[in-house]
Parts: sequence; structure tokens; C-alpha cells
Amino acid sequence: MTAASAAEDSPGSWLHEDLHWSFARLKQGLSTAESAVVREHGMSLWGYTVLMAIVEAPARTQLALAQAVSVDKSKLVIILDELEGAGLVVRRPDPADRRARIIEVTPEGGRALKAARGDMEAIEERLLGGLDTQERAVLRKALRHLVGAPILAIEDGRQAESACPPSGP
Repeated sequence: MTAASAAEDSPGSWLHEDLHWSFARLKQGLSTAESAVVREHGMSLWGYTVLMAIVEAPARTQLALAQAVSVDKSKLVIILDELEGAGLVVRRPDPADRRARIIEVTPEGGRALKAARGDMEAIEERLLGGLDTQERAVLRKALRHLVGAPILAIEDGRQAESACPPSGP
């Protein structure tokens, strides 16, 4: 029995009702499939994520970029070194603050990201193939919501009213 069939065959089990296990299993499967795809385009999964964030905000500093993608600053330096070594990004001094670096995507980086994104969308399509359009939209909306205030609230150990419903009568 595969993990997928076990998940479908065991509704109500503690394991299969556990959000952490569900998200971890989803992440594990996506990481396996997506890592192979992005390697073909000269980057790691973290490199792919960072490249998408840079495209969305080209003048972002390294500190702002680290915060945007939720990665440690020291790890970001390694990721940027890899992307720069592959010719996918360049770092240049910020004219307003010579200590800061502005990261920009190169034309090659833009092409690699576009190609990788197409391959990633194909993987996502295979994953979501059993869901109809409305179910996909609901899932994506729920995930976008959860990675905002709700996850920040539990990371900080506090209960935000908008993040978690009140408990009790």
C-alpha cells in the first residue's frame, strides 16, 4: 500500500487528520518531483523560490529578500552565490547604501525561471488533477491565507483573532 492509498483509505485516523503530517507528506512529494525539474534549469528549489521573489521585487535588498522568502540570511547568501555562479542573477551595490546589495535577475535567469515555472505548473497540474476548478481555487485561497497571519501568529506563540477562532462557549 502506498502513502497515497493509505491516506485515502484511512480517513479519521490521527495520522491522516494531522495537518503537520499532511503538509509534510505533500512537501516531501512535491520536493522530490520539483527538485529534479529545477535542477534541469540550473537551480535548486530554494534558488527557484528566491528567483521568483527577485522577479516580483527586483530592487529588493538581501535582507528584505531573506525575510520575503523566509530563509536565514546566511543561507540566502549561499543560494545567491549559486544563482550568481550560474549566471541567473547579479548583485550590485545599492546607490543609496553601499553596504547593501541589490539583486537582479539576468536575461538568462528570466528565461530559466520561465522554463522552470512551466515545468512546475505541469507538476502542480498532475497533483491537482483530481480536483475540479472550484476545489483548486478554494485550496489555493486557503493556503495563501494560512501562510499569512495565521502561521505568523502561531510562530510567535500568540493567538491573533483573525488567525485563530476563539475557543470555548
